[in-house]
Amino acid sequence: MITIRTAQVEDVAGISDVFHSCYGDDYTYPEFYDAHYLLKMVCADTTLLLVAEDTENKRIAGTASVLMDNTGAYSDMVGEFGRLAVHPDYRNQGVGKRVLQARLAHVQDRLHVGLMDARVTHPYTVKIASKQGFACVGFLPQKYNFSRRESLVQMVRYFGQALALRKNHPAIIPEVYPLAHAALGNCGLTPDAVVDEHSAPYPYCHDFDLQTLTTDGYASLIRMERGRVRHREIFGPLRLQYGFFKLHATHAQYLVARQGGCVVGAVGFIRDDYEHNIRIFELISLNDEVIRFLLSSLVERARHEYGTCYMELDVSAYAPRMQRTALELGFVPAAYLPSMVFDAVERLDVVKMVNLLVPLDLGPLALEDQARQISDIVLRGFVESQILPVIRRAVDELTLFNGLNEEQTNRLAAIFTHTVLPADGPVFKAGEASHQLYVVTSGSVGIFVADASQAVGRVNPGECLGEVAMLTGEPHSATAIALEETACAVLSRQDLQCLIRQRPDIGVLIYKNLALGLGQKLRRSGPAVTQLG
Repeated sequence: MITIRTAQVEDVAGISDVFHSCYGDDYTYPEFYDAHYLLKMVCADTTLLLVAEDTENKRIAGTASVLMDNTGAYSDMVGEFGRLAVHPDYRNQGVGKRVLQARLAHVQDRLHVGLMDARVTHPYTVKIASKQGFACVGFLPQKYNFSRRESLVQMVRYFGQALALRKNHPAIIPEVYPLAHAALGNCGLTPDAVVDEHSAPYPYCHDFDLQTLTTDGYASLIRMERGRVRHREIFGPLRLQYGFFKLHATHAQYLVARQGGCVVGAVGFIRDDYEHNIRIFELISLNDEVIRFLLSSLVERARHEYGTCYMELDVSAYAPRMQRTALELGFVPAAYLPSMVFDAVERLDVVKMVNLLVPLDLGPLALEDQARQISDIVLRGFVESQILPVIRRAVDELTLFNGLNEEQTNRLAAIFTHTVLPADGPVFKAGEASHQLYVVTSGSVGIFVADASQAVGRVNPGECLGEVAMLTGEPHSATAIALEETACAVLSRQDLQCLIRQRPDIGVLIYKNLALGLGQKLRRSGPAVTQLG
């Protein structure tokens, strides 16, 4: 007979045995093999630890927990449903389902928000969670380090007054909107987010010194309100006012920015060297100029010094400037969490943004329809984010970007895709319809008309081709062939028209640059070519 109950001190060895039996010695949370850690979980009021006991054989058949100080701040009433394991001897007997139901019953009055990260290699967790009222709101690629880096589906369920307290009409950037729309719908909420097209990112500024926080700078930071007690744009499970003991106990660190010897801001983060992950939980600033400096400095250290594979931060869904800044630093919207954070008198939505510092390598995915919809949206963002650095590196050579400021350049670059053509590979052929413009970023393309065996024109790095056909809708009048291995940034007519409707200021400069570039190619090619579309 299986009985579900809260764990007791004498269950510690049995709980550890369940994890050893399920995962061997390679579980991503090695603390679950540590008797002292499990003992603290049994006794702590911030953790719910349940066991499924086989009362006839006096064995622990399964276990599950809810961590209530690991995801949101303690006052956020957020719990992480996780660490559910069933001993192999008791699988397919409904133990996992019963433990999950018991967890829900135990936390009804203790939580507003319940989160669950489900491994994509095992579809059963997602299925069970969905039946228990959890909705899919995100996809976190390669977050955890099992035998290889594995991805997770992020799921959420609400309790009590969580949604009644939700602040409506978040302000989000266009890149967040598809994910927000899907996640809100999955949670049974009316998609009410307002798309903010015009908020600029925080400015570039490098006139600061950077150091690790010590007690010397602590008092100065505590006196700063922005980002700490007001205008909070980044959220997490820790705060500076929790004190040095709490921060050190959870492996939290702060990078501090100074200007003229004075502290002007800091970014707080938790660094997990086993997972090779970093989570940013707080950003304190005296002014706008230090914000981007702190975030970009941490990304650089993560990439070059810490050996980090995965970074994440929870950004307020009402802070489009911070969303835009994070996006430009390589973070991609990966989850949208309605009513996640308690702030003053209401609950705020959060955009979880992820910076993947290793190549995208997902492996096999076992996803249900709702999870697949979310993962497709998120992965599209990651593919686009890998294109942005390629285009940014080529911007100085691209006449299409002439006259655009930094913010406009980033907006235009964000809608490109990227392709690499082998030598002699066709870009397009005469007579074909086209809806795309190509910008050569490396290599070169020859332009051929009629049956000419020699190229009558050559398109070099930084120049466009296909622009006439894309703009007019007419078929290509010439054939374009890569003369060597050639990389091209690709812009579709539909994406360009959408951007220009939203940002006519960018459209004016694009059309001017296209006209100038086309004129230069015509003059260089001579009378043999009248149109290079």
